[in-house]
Amino acid sequence: MCERAFKALIEKLGWELESIGLLGFVTLTPDYLEPPTACVMHGRLGLPESCMTLDLTQGCPGWINGMATMSALLSNGGIKRAILLNGDTASQMRSPFDKESLPLFGDAGVATALEFDETATPMEFDFGSRGKDFEAIMRPAGGFRNPVSEESLVFKQYGEHVKRRDIDAVMDGMSVFSFGISTAPKSVLSLCERFNIDLCNIDYFIMHQANQYLNEKIRKKLKIPAEKTPYSLKDYGNTSGASIPLTIVTQCNKAFSSQKLENVACAFGVGLAWGSMHFKTDRIVCPEVVFY
Repeated sequence: MCERAFKALIEKLGWELESIGLLGFVTLTPDYLEPPTACVMHGRLGLPESCMTLDLTQGCPGWINGMATMSALLSNGGIKRAILLNGDTASQMRSPFDKESLPLFGDAGVATALEFDETATPMEFDFGSRGKDFEAIMRPAGGFRNPVSEESLVFKQYGEHVKRRDIDAVMDGMSVFSFGISTAPKSVLSLCERFNIDLCNIDYFIMHQANQYLNEKIRKKLKIPAEKTPYSLKDYGNTSGASIPLTIVTQCNKAFSSQKLENVACAFGVGLAWGSMHFKTDRIVCPEVVFY
């Protein structure tokens, strides 16, 4: 999915592959435990050997984390062009017999191009983590602490509509809801206070597409008009870290392609972790969605 997104974006940008100096990949569903997926993609995309590769293991806040990391690496001007890939096959992390969780998630891959420009308006960020609550969203088995075993492949019943293995993702819905509804507004307000941002001047407020009821609670807490808060949930579900750029491409393509905009993005989830981002765009290249 990320490969197709990359090719569509590069074609519309008209970039030469030799000009790309950095490739980042954000995912919780890598092709392999070893090597890094960014290295695998580097070869598949035909990028030059001078191109640095970087993997980031992040979930829902992954695109914002990735944008902060990539922009920091670009900021001294040593690297001129970079591509950030972000994608997860979220459906494969869940049990096919989990009727409460599986229908909520979708698979998506996105590509974002960044280019160094001395005159560019800075991107501004706010981050946080609550690692003590990491078990709120997790896959108990499959890593090196709890490797895959015969036991971890056995389906177990967890209520009337849920049957899963230890290699499947599990989420404490109430804890995550409480976390999101309290943390996201605080992060956005912290971002605004630190960088003197007036939310009234924001053209688009784009949230991680977690849950529409939860997101609406956050929007109303921040007193942001509904028309400034697009949703792609109805079409794609929760697509993990890809959800913010996917929402831009599918819900606001015309505006982002033709106007100067001031935007705030906010994401929260796996980790538990969160991040908010303030960024301005000026008629950016914004291709149509490519279906896999």
